Amino acid sequence: MASFGPEDLEKIGCSRWVVKHCLAVLEKALDIAARVKVNVDMDVIREAALLHDIGRCKTNGIEHAVVGAEMARELGAREEVVRAIERHIGAGIPREEAVKMGLPARNFVPVTPEEKIVAYADNLVLGSRHLTFEESIDKFRKILGDGHPAIKRYKALHEEIQSWINRW
Repeated sequence: MASFGPEDLEKIGCSRWVVKHCLAVLEKALDIAARVKVNVDMDVIREAALLHDIGRCKTNGIEHAVVGAEMARELGAREEVVRAIERHIGAGIPREEAVKMGLPARNFVPVTPEEKIVAYADNLVLGSRHLTFEESIDKFRKILGDGHPAIKRYKALHEEIQSWINRW
């Protein structure tokens, strides 16, 4: 997997739009990872950010994360990368919500710093355009409605990552 690059996404069947998005998320994730003051595995972040939407070559539904995780596993990705791909959706989806959405009955909430950074970076990119946190939270509100629990989770994720950046 170490030699896996953006051109391989197209070979697998990802659209040019997905490849551009993955590259923008990769750029954002690496920027965030370089600024946090917690230990992170840059290789996991690099690989997971590049591959996070690989499942979109087969589906554009929420299940793209599960499909993508399985594709990455078949390509030989490390389990840390596979889990980051599977847990990048939204700001994380707890088991109960996952079941209601038709996903497998498990927790899709990012746990490790690497998983959190990839999920956060994905939410800060629309297509290939980088968003501010305010723009991205507005996008969440428009899509999900003001009181959706994902908004609270996204705010918490934002605050946690900001605390990693602002540590002295």
